[in-house]
Formats: sequence, C-alpha cells, structure tokens
Amino acid sequence: MFVQEKPSSIVDIVGVGLNATDTIIRLPHFPAFNSKVEFCVSEILPGGQVATAVTACALWGLKARYVGKIGDDSAGILQQNEMIRSGIEAHWVVVPQCQSQSSFILVDEGTGERTVLWKRDPRQELLPSEVHREWVDRARLLHVDGHDCASATQAARWARAAHIPVTADLDNLYPGVEALLENVDYAIATKEFHARLCGDSDPFVALPAIASRFGCRLVAATLGVDGVLAWDGERFHYSPSFDLKPVDTTGAGDVFHGAFAFALLRGDGLPRSLEFSCAAAGLACMGMGARGGIASLADIEQLIRNGRRRPAGFPQEQLEASRNNR
Repeated sequence: MFVQEKPSSIVDIVGVGLNATDTIIRLPHFPAFNSKVEFCVSEILPGGQVATAVTACALWGLKARYVGKIGDDSAGILQQNEMIRSGIEAHWVVVPQCQSQSSFILVDEGTGERTVLWKRDPRQELLPSEVHREWVDRARLLHVDGHDCASATQAARWARAAHIPVTADLDNLYPGVEALLENVDYAIATKEFHARLCGDSDPFVALPAIASRFGCRLVAATLGVDGVLAWDGERFHYSPSFDLKPVDTTGAGDVFHGAFAFALLRGDGLPRSLEFSCAAAGLACMGMGARGGIASLADIEQLIRNGRRRPAGFPQEQLEASRNNR
C-alpha cells in the first residue's frame, strides 16, 4: 500500500533507502556477560541512514523528498509523523501486519560509542517496482544506501540518465552493490567497506582502485574519529574530525552524508564540503539518537571557525607522498 503525503514537485534532494526506529539505551558502562546494569535513560527515536540524511537537509532549508518502506505499526506512524514535522515530501510503502525496521542501541555513557542490535523483516525490502521514476527525475540530487541494492540501482540509473548526481552511503557488501557503484558519482563509505570490496585495508590503495573500477567521480572513506579521506581521480583530500566529547555517536555517519549532499548542492568545493561534513557529523554526536544532534548551519559554521581539529590518523607525510606519487 502506498501513502503519498504530497504531490510530487521539484525538490533539491531525494533519498531512496532505509529508515529505522531506534530505542536508545544509555548505560553507565557496557554490560559484561551474565550481568545486570541499571540504564541511565531510554528513548524511542527515528533514525535510518537515508531518512536521517534527508531530514538533515530539510532542517538546513532544502526541499526534500523521501522514498521508503514501513510496517503498519507504531514505529511506522512515528516515521510518517517525523517526516511531516520536518516538512519532507514522503512516499511510503506500508506493509500490512509487519513490524517496521527497529534497533536497540546501547550507548556507553563514558565514550558515547554505541552497539546496535537490529531487526528487519524481509518484507521491508524496497522493490524496484515500488519506486516511481518521477520521484527521482524531479530532484537535483539522489542519495541512496546499499541495503536494497536493486531499487537503489534503478533509481541511480534514472538519475544518471537525467544528469542528476548520485551520492551513496555504503557500509557492507550487500548483493548487487557492484552494480549500484557503477551508477554512483560520490561513493562515501566506511573504511571497512572499501577494504572488503578492494581486498586492501590501506585506503591510499583502495580508494583509487575502486574509483578506477567503477568510474565514480569521488570515492571517500569515513575514518571515525580520524575524519575522512577522499580520492577525486587526481589527488587525495583529507579533512580531520573535530575534538568533541561525544554523547551518542548514533547517526553521525548519516548526518555526514546529508551534510555532504547539502554542501554539494550549495556549490562548495571539495575541501570545504568535507570540512562541513566533518563538523556536522561531530555535532551530531552531541545529542541523543540519529537526529537529536543535527545542528543548525550557524552552529556548524561556528565549529569550523573555532573548533579544534583532531590529529590525522596517519602521518601527514603519507598524505603528501601519495599526492607526489600520482
């Protein structure tokens, strides 16, 4: 069953991919096996890779569209209401008598790092037949993830045909991800994803290899507290993370991708786009849940101006040597 909140119009960004409802459980420390721990607080909050990225863009003033799948449960209602509240044109496929994708996220109070327990009913897979071409064609940018590769690939092919840039948030080698990458312009993934795909854990090797293989305009690896490393086909670009004490790292990567899409649409150069994304991701860790820390543009700019950067996770000489050898 389709639920369409508004007629299709021209938007800045369309996201096709995951949403999830997260139960965030803050703990004084991660529990040992066969133990009992009193938790600090728990909250049920909206999340999901693409849904969070699109929400961030909407909060920063872009016209946004989202295409995704939910069940007919309270979590699905939460997702719909959050999209309405954020002013996003949402196109939902609702699966009857089905649980929406959900997660229990254990957050360590001391470090802000999290452990995710998740469940996704197979009926939650978004199918190519459930995505309409006009939703993609009537946008300035398409953002996808790698979970439902068939529908993401179809949307990316439509975008390519319409000369619409495609950004992708990838974290695992899901079936069909190679075909998706052939239609992605900006492939920003975890360093673990690139290592698994390329068979080399060195990002200075993996990123150019993947760009050459799939023809991506940009391939980048998010490095957690070490920032982000990107390859544009000619040289490497590095942007460090900001020195902040995280409250909850849930959704930081999702916000990073939303920020990169925002900066791309704003016309920022690559170094500036990476810096802006790192700042947005850092501030995202200062709130609860995937969307609780989405900062204002003013706060992001203030952090860029005044925030302290963390040192690179590799010698600066390695970055310079890689540039000189190209």
